[in-house]
Amino acid sequence: MFLDPYAKAFFLDWDTIAKDMVGALRSQAGRDPSDRGLSDLIGELVTRSDGFAARWARHDVRLHRTARKRLANRVVGEIELTGDALDLAGDGLTLIAYSAEPGSQAEDQLKLLAAWSATTRTPASEPAGISPPGDKPN
Repeated sequence: MFLDPYAKAFFLDWDTIAKDMVGALRSQAGRDPSDRGLSDLIGELVTRSDGFAARWARHDVRLHRTARKRLANRVVGEIELTGDALDLAGDGLTLIAYSAEPGSQAEDQLKLLAAWSATTRTPASEPAGISPPGDKPN
């Protein structure tokens, strides 16, 4: 979200998602302040990303169980998915599954992406279906 140059092109509502992500990280850091991995991650993000550091300094806490995300994909264009969170009780983890409404354009787009990815190899240097800012699809 903050260190990948593709993130702002991929997440069409980048500012909102960035705010939500920082709020969720702050919430988790409050629940487990002794989590060394999380504190190391936050420290890295604060030092390497001015955008993260500014949002972290606001001290906003945000938890959401369901969220819509609009994503840009060079194969299918703009796609909107809904993510639902599921807490995995004994593990302290949260699984977020993204899906499309049945019968929607997004469902058709996901099917097309599944078929496309089954027949296409993407170089390791470029995430599948994501173009850097300003690039046009091939």
